[in-house]
Amino acid sequence: IGGPRRVAILGRPNVGKSSLLNKAAGEERVVVNELAGTTRDPVDEVVELGGKLWRLVDTAGIRRRVHLQQGADFYASLRTSTALEKAEVAVVVLDVSQPISVQDLNIIDMVLESGRALVLAFNKWDRLFDDDMENQDRRRYLEREIEQDLAHVAWAPRVNISAKTGRHLDKLVPALETALENWDRRIPTGKFNAFLSELVAAHPHPLRGGKQPRILFGTQATTRPPTFVLFTTGFLDPGYRRFIQRRLRELYDFEGTPIVINMRVRERRQR
Repeated sequence: IGGPRRVAILGRPNVGKSSLLNKAAGEERVVVNELAGTTRDPVDEVVELGGKLWRLVDTAGIRRRVHLQQGADFYASLRTSTALEKAEVAVVVLDVSQPISVQDLNIIDMVLESGRALVLAFNKWDRLFDDDMENQDRRRYLEREIEQDLAHVAWAPRVNISAKTGRHLDKLVPALETALENWDRRIPTGKFNAFLSELVAAHPHPLRGGKQPRILFGTQATTRPPTFVLFTTGFLDPGYRRFIQRRLRELYDFEGTPIVINMRVRERRQR
């Protein structure tokens, strides 16, 4: 589909989504176009960033602040899934002045389940460099939290921004471009099978019940996100599948995109 690439800005309440949206759409960068769902509520907004047009999807959900405590969480997760359906890449905004929360992780999981490309925007970054002790402690803890809580998305580009001042907002564009490019990446079948045979020769699958499942052949079935199918003689352990994923990431640049590995087990024919 042509036209501007579609971006969802996600995050729990009060992390700075509105400020980010206003900075991206407002002031010197005029909103080029508004597709109105109703006159008050633009559903998508087309903005210019880094000399390119981008379609920010479902921005009405951000602009229309819902402060009904009851059902607010449900509304937020509904908005997240609606935005993800329309988007190609998600920017998940995290507030660095607060610990990474279960809600943050749930939103990231929703992005992973949707198979969309992912960029992490750490907002209010400038606050960590005020000189008081509290911020110095927070800086130390943040790195530890990122290592522990976000290890499963270590492949997502990280951008440290201040949505309020607009600082480092320009770094968002290269991160989005990288993530989308890799989301579209395809590895030729010959190359992929050469990668598999080298990997299996160096690190064979552990024995299961006295038998060793073998990978007969592999191919990339689709992109967006890159999805691979392995034809095997038996079930591959989840740990071994994750190992294959890690090696794929080391060898090919999949920064910013989830990758999926599916299996087709070929049963031996009974004689």
